[in-house]
Amino acid sequence: MAHLTATELGAAVDVMSAHYGLERLRDKLGSLGAFSSRKGLTTSTALADRLYRLSGGLRLQVVATYAFSSLWSQMLSEKLGEDGEQELEKLADGVNACLTPKETIEPGKEAELDRALGAYRDTLGGAVGAEAARLDMLLKAVPAVAERLRTAPPAAFAAADAAAPAHATAASTDDASEPPQEPASEPESDDA
Repeated sequence: MAHLTATELGAAVDVMSAHYGLERLRDKLGSLGAFSSRKGLTTSTALADRLYRLSGGLRLQVVATYAFSSLWSQMLSEKLGEDGEQELEKLADGVNACLTPKETIEPGKEAELDRALGAYRDTLGGAVGAEAARLDMLLKAVPAVAERLRTAPPAAFAAADAAAPAHATAASTDDASEPPQEPASEPESDDA
């Protein structure tokens, strides 16, 4: 699996804050043991910074990594539903068919990989929004695919955002005191 940069993790926390509400997200992470003190976690940036430090950018197998991953998966499951998850599994098989056993891109299958990634991105983005789709693809991608996704033009994900239902991209009203922050724009990625 690829790992998120600090900026990407910040964008992921922004997406989760929009879904759960900042205070609720902070409380859920705290109750899962991601951190022992909630002091100073009044913005999504502060929350992302703390998670990044505690989890080593989600590289370390620690409670903070597991808590983040659990809540991220829960958020996507709520938006996708069982049928959506099954469809994504089929699409992920198309992505994986373009990889070697050493998790590199099969020579000559670059165009097929791009089509498979596009189908996955469009399906996921239609349910959860372009930014969440890009970040989820990066979280699941092997390093070679993640690099390809990071260098993809940002416009590749704009179509998925336009197709997303309004309820999938609307900010949660659980934390009306904290407006959602604009996530950093980076290219999307995916691999299952």
